This record gives sequence, structure tokens and C-alpha cells, in this order.
Amino acid sequence: MSILLLLQTRRQLTARELAEELEVSLRTIYRDVEALAAAGVPVYADQGRAGGYRLLDGYRTKLTGLTEQEAAALFLVGMPGAAAALGLTAETSAAELKLLAALAPDQRDRAGRLKNRFHLDLPAWYQEAEDSPQLAAVAEAVLHDRRIKVRYRRWEAPREVDRVLDPYGLVLKNGSWYVVAAATGGGIRTYRVSNILSLEATEEEFSRPPRFELARYWQEHLDEFEQRRFTGEAVVRVAAGLVPRLKDLSFADLQRAVEAAEPAEDGSVTAVVPVESIGNAASRLIRFGDQLEVLKPPELRAELRRLAQSVADLYES
Repeated sequence: MSILLLLQTRRQLTARELAEELEVSLRTIYRDVEALAAAGVPVYADQGRAGGYRLLDGYRTKLTGLTEQEAAALFLVGMPGAAAALGLTAETSAAELKLLAALAPDQRDRAGRLKNRFHLDLPAWYQEAEDSPQLAAVAEAVLHDRRIKVRYRRWEAPREVDRVLDPYGLVLKNGSWYVVAAATGGGIRTYRVSNILSLEATEEEFSRPPRFELARYWQEHLDEFEQRRFTGEAVVRVAAGLVPRLKDLSFADLQRAVEAAEPAEDGSVTAVVPVESIGNAASRLIRFGDQLEVLKPPELRAELRRLAQSVADLYES
């Protein structure tokens, strides 16, 4: 069965490649391929240097009887939240049941233990998963390479814009869905699905770039975002009492900077922290009160002083 599945997914493999993959001898491969052929499986060998075992073109075994929709939902098994958001709960559940039915009893027991003892919860703490009414329609367009027309809300003016998109893939990050798409007349960009106000599906098919890989694009997008996000640096002195608590305060940039610096004799740490802007940095740093002092730039010190004074003025009476 493993040989059959490998040949279905990789099309052609030599006997030596099969033996290495399955960690058996060449003799075992020869014997089992003969057994497959005797059972009526159309497996044959291409001779020559580029040869190997292949299945007859078009031959597929359904094994557990998975439907097309259930097979497409396999990657969501174990992710009930994502499956529900995409409208694939029933298909995912059916695929999981059929996979379990195909296992031997001891394998089925182990799979059941894993399911009951490991759970994936995607949204971050103190946040709920975003409501994305257009997600199912976007997913349908992604799956079938169909162009979509959307009205999209963005941060800059004009806030609401119309776009014609070729959706290449969907990414779920911390409870938020993003669609990677090419806009007509533009390049590939990332759009937040919850910001799609309306969507019109079309029957137009698009051709995706032949070498496009969603995971690689997303990582490159994250790297570029991190480089663009920071516009400057701040020198801060962190009190000794705050240093060990940073890992619990959801401020990764500050934590990394402190961990990379040497502590002073009193246990405080002076570190250089990347910042997005003066306003953003002030709003994030002021929550630490007198446990963190900004040494420079002076513009950030002035903004913190202004914020602190405004709070003091508010509660003066």
C-alpha cells in the first residue's frame, strides 16, 4: 500500500528510491511490486537510465473512498476553527473518519490519543478570531483560480477602493485571514480578508505564476514588513525588577534587545530597541511607568513627558 501511495503522489520512482524511502531491501520492493501487479494494479517499469516504476496514466485508487471535497479538506484535519471558517466542517469530519477507518486498530487508538491530547488554538491571547464574512467566497476563488471583484477598506485615503483580484492563496495568522493576490494592473500584494466589504465572484479563470509558492512568498512578505516597520531606534534603561517580567508582557522587540545587552551592577539593562515611530513607541513604552526610562532620542522623551502630563492633568481633580 505504501508503494502504491508513493507512486500515486510522485508518479515515478526507481526500485532503489522506493527501498530507501520505505527502509526495506530491493528484494522486498521487487516482490511487492509483483504482488501489486498480480492483484490487478497497473504498475509497470520504464527501462533505461531515467526509468523506474510507474502507474498507468490516469489510474488512481480511492482507498478509503474520499470524495474530492474531503480530500481537499485533509489539510484542515485537526484545525476545526479554520475548517469552520472556510465552510469545510462536514468535509473535514468525514475525511477524518475515513482516515481513521483505514487504519489498523492499534494505529487508530494512537491517532485517537493524539487528537484528544493535542489541540491547536490559533488566535493570540486577549484576541478573538476576526469575523470575515467573505472568507468562504475567497477560498472558493482560490481553489478554482477564479478572478474576483472586491470593495476593500484600507488604512490610507481613499479608505474604500474597488479591486479586481487574482487570488493565489490564503494565510491564517493569529486568528486573521489574509489573501495573497495580484491586482489587475499591479503586482502581488496581501489583503486582509476581514477588510473585504463586498465580493463579486466571476467565471474568469486566471493563470497563476508557474513558480509561485505561497509559503515562500509569505515568509518574504514578513521579512520585508519587518524591515519597513522600524524607522528608528531608542536607547532605554530597564529597571532590574522589570527585566525578568518582560517575557510575559508581549513586547518581543524589547525583550530581544534586553537579552542581547549586558546588565549593569544594579541589575538594570541599557538596550537599543527598534521603533516604528515616535508616537507608536511612546504609547507602547509609557505602560512601564518608572520601570523603564528612555535615554534617547530626545523627541521620544518629550512625547512621553507630554503623555504623562496629559494623564496627570486628567486626574488632577
